[in-house]
Order: sequence, then structure tokens, then C-alpha cells
Amino acid sequence: MQGSAKSPHRWANDLTTLLNVMRGFERFPVELEEFALSYSRQIAPDDPILSVIGDALPGFEGALVPIGKPRRGWRIIHNNADVSEGRRRFTLAHEFGHYLLHRHVNPAGIYCGKNSVMRGEGEAIEREADNFAAMLLMPLDDFRRQIDPYAKASFEDLAACADRYGVSLIAATLRWLAYTHRRSLIVVSRDGFALWARSSTTALKSGRFIRTTRETYEIPLGSCAGSGQFTPETKAGVLHPAHVWFDEKVEECSIPSTRHDQVITLLHLEGMPSADFAEDPVEDVTDRIARGFAWP
Repeated sequence: MQGSAKSPHRWANDLTTLLNVMRGFERFPVELEEFALSYSRQIAPDDPILSVIGDALPGFEGALVPIGKPRRGWRIIHNNADVSEGRRRFTLAHEFGHYLLHRHVNPAGIYCGKNSVMRGEGEAIEREADNFAAMLLMPLDDFRRQIDPYAKASFEDLAACADRYGVSLIAATLRWLAYTHRRSLIVVSRDGFALWARSSTTALKSGRFIRTTRETYEIPLGSCAGSGQFTPETKAGVLHPAHVWFDEKVEECSIPSTRHDQVITLLHLEGMPSADFAEDPVEDVTDRIARGFAWP
């Protein structure tokens, strides 16, 4: 059951059009708190967002909480304990999505775990809120102007987009993977094992994906991420022969993320899938969920 007749895509598109008219095309990053408060008062003066606050939320990343009995509005709460500005911004957009899409069917409020925001895990509403947040913060038409769908994105390209939209590097990478025509993947690992991975649609269709849900994937020892040695060259890209990552050549770009004690790896494969790949590879449920959107 949906809380709004509009889809996440429709809501995000409508708000993007409104923001473009109000503030122009060079309006990034979105000033989310101010906009959420004012827009909610316009569309629901009897049931608006009354406040946006940051707090330490053990086990949670964000929440949409009703105020008053009977309810007179809502409060968005975002975790502010050791989180980046990009993560905070995405959480706000995620909770704003819950307000627009789901407040009528979740009157007791919505509490989002750490993997619900940018990973879309859990109920379908979490994937919807993630999709809304990604589309609102990083509109596809503008993102495509920054990185062409056929271009091989570097970490520097993606970091420039992350700065433009006020999101994390991983969020920007996931948004790029959602539209690129290239066969590319992101892998996030710790202590030599993949925590999660995401493939572009084109990579998926050619059978290039890494399972992390019901299987333990060990990072290849011959890879940059597996060696644990990071240099400007590993960030820019190192070409590996076949049978390091897959049974074909792979260009690997890897950087450490000291904030989260993780390694972020971007893999580029050459060529496009042939017409023989008519169906997607078989994936487990969490792999499908993970494709919806993701993390910082």
C-alpha cells in the first residue's frame, strides 16, 4: 500500500522542476531543511514538517516522527553522531521522501536503520525513500551533463559530482552506476572481505556482479584493494590481467576510507554486453534490493 498517489520518481521530478524555476540550474546542493519545511507547509498546512533536528540515534540513521496527540505535524530526526555532511544530507532527503510518500500509511512514524538509508534494505518503503532522495539530490539530467553515460568515470570525476550535490562519494558513484552504459562495479570492503557491491545494469547483463549476501567474497590478493597498498596510481586506475577479479581484464581504482575503515573500489570492464544477454543473471533478493540504491 502506498501513502501517496505519486511515485518517488514523479515526486522528485516535480520538485526538481520547482527548484529549477525558483533557484535556477546552478542551485546545488539542495538546501534541504529550508525547502522541506516551507514546501510541507504549502502542500499540507494542517500536517506539515515542523522541525528538523540532529541527534545521536543508536541503531538508527533517521526517523520521521509525529508531533502531538492528535497529530499536528511531523519532525525529521537525523543521526549526527560521527556522520559526514553527505550522509546527513541523504538521510534528510530520505526522511523527506517518507513524509511525502508514506506518512498517511505510517501514522506512528518511521524509523530507519543504518542500512535502510542509501542501502534500501528492509521494507519496500525504504527503497522508495532512497530512490526519491537520490533523484532529488542528484537529478539525472544534471548528472549526465557532468559525466556522459559513455564516459569512464574516475574517482576525481565522481568526487566533483559529490561536491556539487553535497553527497558522499559512494552516493555519487551509485547514482552514476544507475545510468552509465559502461560495464562498471563498486565494491566496498573491510579487512580483505567485501561488505557489499553494486554493478551497473550493463555489467549485470554481462554476468559481472559480486554476491555478498549469503556468500563471503574475499578480495583478490592480486588486486590493489587486496594488497592494502594505496598510491596515486591505485586511485587513478591499475589494469589487471584476466583472472584477478574476473576472467577478463579489469581496470581497478581503489582508495581507503579512513572515516569508516573501509576500502572503496571502482572496477571498469571494457566493451558492452552482446545481444545474447537477454536476461539478467540470477541474483538473490538482497542483491536486487542493493541495486535500488545505497550508502556512504
